[in-house]
Amino acid sequence: MIEQKHGKPAEILLVEDNPGDVRLTMEAFKESKIRTNLFVINDGEEAINYLHRNGKYSSAKQPDFILLDLNLPRKNGNEVLREIKKDPHLKTIPVVILSTSTNIDDILRSYEGYANCYISKPVDFGNFIDVVKSIENFWLNTVNLPSKAN
Repeated sequence: MIEQKHGKPAEILLVEDNPGDVRLTMEAFKESKIRTNLFVINDGEEAINYLHRNGKYSSAKQPDFILLDLNLPRKNGNEVLREIKKDPHLKTIPVVILSTSTNIDDILRSYEGYANCYISKPVDFGNFIDVVKSIENFWLNTVNLPSKAN
């Protein structure tokens, strides 16, 4: 297994409420040659609690990057994105929007909220796995991620 440049597994936060998409994403990361810790949150409000280490998340690790769905209960993905990018302690964490929406308004709103990229989820199983693997390859093999302060 390959580790990140700093020698630790990559910390990934997946914010997704669809159990099927969670399962597929976990499967794709499981097949990886890169060591990852994938933590799953299924609603926007809990994602913010996780990132701020509130309550039961007091010992949560800061993610190296976030995979964020737009259509979430309690707080939608764009609201979560805005909160992340307004927070000086979180704003440097790359946020990848992974959504079923191909609506231009959703795409524009995400980039206006400073998403690092927007990817539409394919409906085909094989293509979905390929997309997740390409995200992983780009964000964990190619990109220099910001150093963690803690």
